[in-house]
Amino acid sequence: MTYTLPELPYDFNALEPVISAKIMELHYTKHHQTYVKNLNDALEKYKEAESKQDIAAMIGHQQAIKFNGGGHVNHSIFWTNLAPQSKGGGGKPSGELLEQIKKDFTSLDEFIEKFTTRTVGIQGSGWGWLGYCKGNKRLVIMTCANQDPLSIIGHVPLLGIDVWEHAYYLQYLNVRADYVKNIWNIVNWKNVEERFANAKK
Repeated sequence: MTYTLPELPYDFNALEPVISAKIMELHYTKHHQTYVKNLNDALEKYKEAESKQDIAAMIGHQQAIKFNGGGHVNHSIFWTNLAPQSKGGGGKPSGELLEQIKKDFTSLDEFIEKFTTRTVGIQGSGWGWLGYCKGNKRLVIMTCANQDPLSIIGHVPLLGIDVWEHAYYLQYLNVRADYVKNIWNIVNWKNVEERFANAKK
C-alpha cells in the first residue's frame, strides 16, 4: 500500500491571519509531503528486508516508519482539526463533547487553559493532544514528542496542535504561546465532535 498526501480541505490562505498562507504552503507541500515520501520509502525497505528474513534490517527501518508514519497520521488529523472562521472555525464545542469537557475539566475555559499550558511547555518539538481514553471513558490532555502519534499510548486522538517550529516560526518567531493562543480561533469543533462520537462507539 502506498500512502498519499490527503487533500487539504481549504486554500492555503484560508486560515489567515492565524496561520499565514506561506506557512500553510510550506507545512503542507514540503513537510507533510516529505513524511509521506519517507514513510513509503521506509515501508518498501522494510518489505524487502522482510522478504529476506533480515530481522536486523527490519528493526532498523522501524524508527523511520514510526517517525514518518506518525508525521503523516498527525498532520492528516491536524488539517481537519482546523477550519476558516467562515466555515465553522473557532467558536465553542457543543453537545456531548462540551458536556464531557465540563465533566473532566470543570469548564471549557479551564480545559483551554490547561491544554494551552501543557502544549506551550513542550520541550523541543512535539504535539499537544486532546484524546479520549476508552478504558476510563474520559478525555485526557497529553503531549507527544517529535511525531509520536497519540495512539501509541492507547488514546484516541481528537484534537492535535503541532508545535514544531515549522508550524509557526515564520509568523510568530519564538513566541509559541501566541501561536497556540490564536489557534483556538480556527479550531474546527465540529470535526472534534465527530471524532469524539466515533471514539465512543
